[in-house]
Amino acid sequence: QVQLVESGGGLVQAGDSLRLSCAASGRAFSRFAMGWFRQAPGKERDFVAAISWRGDTYYADSVKDRFTISRENAKNLVYLQMNSLKPEDTAVYYCATEHFASGGAGTTPAAYDYWGQGTQVTVSS
Repeated sequence: QVQLVESGGGLVQAGDSLRLSCAASGRAFSRFAMGWFRQAPGKERDFVAAISWRGDTYYADSVKDRFTISRENAKNLVYLQMNSLKPEDTAVYYCATEHFASGGAGTTPAAYDYWGQGTQVTVSS
């Protein structure tokens, strides 16, 4: 059974940094794409970043040049380094992975089958 557990969220001030972690378990992790999404209250779940099994990365325009996604396959971990945080980055952040290895990395929630419980990130102005 695939399980994803996010950690690293918290309350920070605008301009600060945070690093989110996602620990994956339940199967061979290295062959599958991983994604980060976020959802603010009353809004849809939005794409943030994704990384393919080969390490190709994709970012939403709103976080490009501020956020960095990476993975450590040997430890079954994926990270989201978030710099220069803004109040509009406030949301619950979710880690996700796919059921079938697509070879790429999707940028929509429909591309992913397994989700973590989320971690809250709050950025004060």
